[in-house]
Amino acid sequence: MHLVAFGLNHHTAPLAIRERLAFPAETLPGALAQLVDSQAAREATIVSTCNRTELYCATQQPDAALAWLANYHGLSLDEVRPYLYQLDAAEAARHAFRVASGLDSMVLGETQILGQIKDAVRTAERAGTLGSLLNGLFQKTFAVAKDVRSQTAVGASSVSMAAAGVRLTEQIFASVGELNVLFIGAGEMIELVATHYAARKPACITVANRTLERGQALAAQFGGNAITLAELPDHLHHYDVVVSSTASQLPIIGKGMVERAIKARRHRPIFMLDLAVPRDIEAEVGELSDVYLYTVDDIAGIVEVGQQARSQAAEEAETIIAHRVGEFTDWLKRRESVPLIRALRDEAERTRRNALEAAMKQLARGTPPEKVLEVLSVQLTNKLMHPPTQALSSGSGAAHDAQVALIASLYRLHPES
Repeated sequence: MHLVAFGLNHHTAPLAIRERLAFPAETLPGALAQLVDSQAAREATIVSTCNRTELYCATQQPDAALAWLANYHGLSLDEVRPYLYQLDAAEAARHAFRVASGLDSMVLGETQILGQIKDAVRTAERAGTLGSLLNGLFQKTFAVAKDVRSQTAVGASSVSMAAAGVRLTEQIFASVGELNVLFIGAGEMIELVATHYAARKPACITVANRTLERGQALAAQFGGNAITLAELPDHLHHYDVVVSSTASQLPIIGKGMVERAIKARRHRPIFMLDLAVPRDIEAEVGELSDVYLYTVDDIAGIVEVGQQARSQAAEEAETIIAHRVGEFTDWLKRRESVPLIRALRDEAERTRRNALEAAMKQLARGTPPEKVLEVLSVQLTNKLMHPPTQALSSGSGAAHDAQVALIASLYRLHPES
């Protein structure tokens, strides 16, 4: 059983490709079950965010698991292979440690990804696809991320994507305090972004969500109001800023809807930030005059503030991670020895039981206990010493020398002394 990880991220694939391989949160349990039921993997965890889709699995057929990922999304492997990376056990561990520590993020040092990985692991656990191998990997991953956060300054001065959205807005409008802001969705990302915008005290905050109750709950935190997604066409023209992040598989805002809103606004500009993968706002919207449309990939430059200072801290983090990867691979090797250890103990137990049964029979026949114990000890000694003695008495050359050194080490013997 091999530990492998494969996927794609913002380094290897553009948004147009990433959104085609994304897994909405509500589909993950079914996808995990399907993967394991297909026997392409015995254990599986899927991490799917706006910047990455990654599959960690224990499998005897890495190629089958890779093909499953493409087939699940209705794609051929040839279509996605140029954007994919595949990592063996040690590199998969290194990658997981780096991702959880914020070293592989668009925002160096950002912390949100750690929570997203924990959510992915909990989902796999509930789906019954998190076995001992992946559990060991991710428990080590969380410990490494904690060490990196506590022992380095990799997250210091980090500009989040949420804060970057506000900075982009301020490059277009003089003051957020004069703007009406609309948030589409009511998840964690929208809550983070809304917190940054609310700090600038905009004129109005509205949350549009599929369920009105959840939208109202989030809007209440910022003194705003809520509408349903069905009401968007009638309300869009009221807003200067639109930030969207939902789990919809299809765009929520189309070009026609925005054209009508621009006309009703008498061509006053709209800033639109689409943080969803797949996208919530049709890409063609960006072609319209008076619309400033940005996606997660477009704000990469904004988050470079403080990059140099964090890069120095990242070097320290890489040292920690390299050491922890060594610990993890040692753990994997010990796991591989478990069947052999079990077989060795089983063989020793059979030898013990056979010798004990023979001794009990001798006692039942009236043989003196002292003689029975003497025979028992001799039998056990002969049985246990037969394999290493036979190994030392056979073979020749380098192989024999290696066996001699190994047995001397196992039994802690120093015959030359």
